[in-house]
Amino acid sequence: MPILNLEAPSRRFVLKASALAGGGLLLSMRLPSLARADGPTDSAAFMPNAFVKIDAAGTVTLIAPHTEVGQGIETAQAMLIGDELDVGLDQIQVQPAPPDIKKYADPLLGDQATGGSTSIRSDWTRLRQAGATARAMLVAVAAKRWAVDPQTCRVERGVIHHDPSNRSLGYGDVAADAATLPVPTDVKLKEAAEFKLIGTSAKRLDTPFKVNGSAVFGIDAKVPGMKFGTLALVPVVGGKLLGMNEAAARKVSGVRDVVRVGDEAVAVIGDHMWAAKQGLEALAPTWSAERHGGVTLQTIVAEMDKASRTQGVIAKKEGDAEASIAKAATKLSAIYELPFLSHSPMEPLNCTLHIQADKAEIWVGTQVPVRAQKAVADAAGLSPDKVTVNNLYMGGAFGRRLDIDSVAIAAKIAAQLQYPVKLVWTREEDLRHDYYRPYYYDRVSAGLDAEGRIVGWTHRVTGSSIMARWAPSAFKNGLDSDAVEGAADTPYEVPATLVDYVRHEPAGVNTGWWRGVGPTHNVFVTESFVDEIASAAGKDAVAYRRSMLGKNPRALAVLNLAAEKSGWGTALPPRCGRGVSVQFAFGSYVSCVIEVEVSTAGEILLRRATVAIDCGLTVNPDTVVAQIEGGLILGLSTAMYNQITLSAGAIDQSNFHDYRAMRINEAPKIAVHQIRNAEKPGGVGETGTAAAAPALGNAIFAATGQRLRKLPFAPGLKGA
Repeated sequence: MPILNLEAPSRRFVLKASALAGGGLLLSMRLPSLARADGPTDSAAFMPNAFVKIDAAGTVTLIAPHTEVGQGIETAQAMLIGDELDVGLDQIQVQPAPPDIKKYADPLLGDQATGGSTSIRSDWTRLRQAGATARAMLVAVAAKRWAVDPQTCRVERGVIHHDPSNRSLGYGDVAADAATLPVPTDVKLKEAAEFKLIGTSAKRLDTPFKVNGSAVFGIDAKVPGMKFGTLALVPVVGGKLLGMNEAAARKVSGVRDVVRVGDEAVAVIGDHMWAAKQGLEALAPTWSAERHGGVTLQTIVAEMDKASRTQGVIAKKEGDAEASIAKAATKLSAIYELPFLSHSPMEPLNCTLHIQADKAEIWVGTQVPVRAQKAVADAAGLSPDKVTVNNLYMGGAFGRRLDIDSVAIAAKIAAQLQYPVKLVWTREEDLRHDYYRPYYYDRVSAGLDAEGRIVGWTHRVTGSSIMARWAPSAFKNGLDSDAVEGAADTPYEVPATLVDYVRHEPAGVNTGWWRGVGPTHNVFVTESFVDEIASAAGKDAVAYRRSMLGKNPRALAVLNLAAEKSGWGTALPPRCGRGVSVQFAFGSYVSCVIEVEVSTAGEILLRRATVAIDCGLTVNPDTVVAQIEGGLILGLSTAMYNQITLSAGAIDQSNFHDYRAMRINEAPKIAVHQIRNAEKPGGVGETGTAAAAPALGNAIFAATGQRLRKLPFAPGLKGA
């Protein structure tokens, strides 16, 4: 998911303080004059916001602007505030922010959203600013009571000490008075050398709840009087409901209601999930295919091939790449294809709702609480302020819960019922009605001089625009910035470059954010083609990349570290190979080396994965390792096995038997090495996913001599 082009990080933070009803300090901060990214600009300011709440007992509550999706952001946010407040992580409670785009929007995304590996980048200054300002106000109260200089006070674990007079006060003792003070505008943030929490491998705050089973995920929600429902959606986009056996469904023991949502879906509601599921099977809805009944993956790819032959919108142009290639000593060109991909999180889509005449309440795990609130309000005919959103833990998202189609349809169903209902999508409905990672069809070409150096490079990206649908105001002049991320901003120095984008929307397929989106396809194309070029020039893959990274020391550093730690250049057994990739994406530099063995039958054995990352200042190094490991496993799974295909307009895959997740015994040994420096923080969550496929493809080539330009690899890999 992209960073929208909003001027935010450099703006001065404006803070407000107010007293809590029970006595204490409520501190928030905001950035002025930011327009929404997905709608028209209005006179109201768009104000990203985080809150620190300190009660009379001294309890610190972080009202977290970003939601926990398993990535550890609650802990990182608490570390940012806790370090500046001088409190321990064990003294901080975390509470997800309610929907309020004026207070809690991510300044880099222009929406109240969690995605795009932006959370730390967005929170790095604003949450530290909130913590530091709160600390200054609390200390000021204590210093005034003691008639001493605030500079002579120190804070340790939320207790303010004045050592010369041997006096101390807890934060709770001064919180109410602090709320009456004017808010300072020039509070100094800590230098890196002063950090006590930031940069340490802290234990995650959510782990105990997830281990002992007390954590509440969306699918765990329980409401008094609640019934259970499951649904069937039209299998072909634009199709119609032809018929259903409602009488048979109602005969199933425990079935309460059958609800239809136009031609979009039908749901069966029961006293428990089994009754609803059995009732839906008895309902046996039938559907027409309408205008997309003839769509197959082959027809989609043929249309993309045709579209890719037309001139696109220019994303980057330096020099005359086409002329340079035409005059080059050696010319290379290739077509790369990447498939539609499903999110398939372990927790399938679900939503619990209670819609009443004058209000509604929702229990769901969502990456976009404001959008979820509006979806319910629209379905219920209410204003958004009448809809309460309880944002719960998510058992995976990978971008799927950045869309609210499941919430919208649940609300349309719940609006027809007089009681609360939990709607759960079966795995089959979840997988077959996803908003898929787009299919990409890329044309690349390069020209080399007599010494094998690149003199010209062209890259045409053809694919769907998620931005045009999700954030239309950010889709400018026909260019989707996410679709070209990782193509228009490679870390390499090339004399002449042309990158353009052809928007092509596939018939009958909905596309959406996926863990990495643009970079997951562009890094694959770029790094695979660089490997082809190095091979054509007779150069070592690492050495060739080094020659193009002389003016990019951070990219060169991760490449050198990954090469060193992986044993690059050392001997390997027969049919084994190493492949490398380098990338700059999400504000971070990453190099990955994959070591594989390919059997004579064409089976891939992942031996080792070595990753070097420079993501600047690191909040929690342990989380960085976990995110790289998880992203790498997802990226390798999809690169080897996964694709979404269509027949007669409908999705072919239905569950994990034909949309594989990597098994534990298939996972490689993973080593993650971090370069620590004082650069501003970069994103981490999607970097491992983007690095996986190109390094794997290059390793397969090194082991077998087979150059695979189409994902997934397994179907195209030949045996000995």
